[in-house]
Amino acid sequence: MINEWNINQAVQVVHEGGLIAYPTEAVWGLGCDPWNEQAVHRLLAIKRRPMHKGLILAAASIEQVEPLLNALTAEQRARVEESWPGPNTWLLPDPDGLIPDWVKGEHESVAVRVSAHPIVKALCLKAGMPLVSTSANPASFAPAKTGLKVSTYFGRNVDFKVQGRLGGANRPSVIRDALSDATIRD
Repeated sequence: MINEWNINQAVQVVHEGGLIAYPTEAVWGLGCDPWNEQAVHRLLAIKRRPMHKGLILAAASIEQVEPLLNALTAEQRARVEESWPGPNTWLLPDPDGLIPDWVKGEHESVAVRVSAHPIVKALCLKAGMPLVSTSANPASFAPAKTGLKVSTYFGRNVDFKVQGRLGGANRPSVIRDALSDATIRD
């Protein structure tokens, strides 16, 4: 069940440039507004993640990432759309530079997932945009599986923690390249 107050508070924090933690399909995630450079850099700093690696965007619907699908062939697009919503992250080309470099890192493509998790969907719908979605853990530490672990890792460096439960997945999403269909992370 979705707690609307929780979602509203989290989205307000995101719109103000803050960082949120929230449950996803398999692990807790950290998120922020992908177009807010200061927020993304702050998220990368608390995770100790180098910017060049890039980040994943989570969306509520295909419509939220529609412009990124335009560079795909009909076959590639169908393959991507058939896998969503769900724990499938696709590297999508961004020839028009719609997504900032501080999200893509050193890549020409951007990693995108349309989530089936009700809290992730609610956050992205209420925010009116995809959100950064990266596992809630400092580099080289195991991803947080509980809200308590998020607090242990990050304390007050996270501005709001959305209450809720993880989905039923045992591990983070599979990552595949939409152009080649190569699996990047199984």
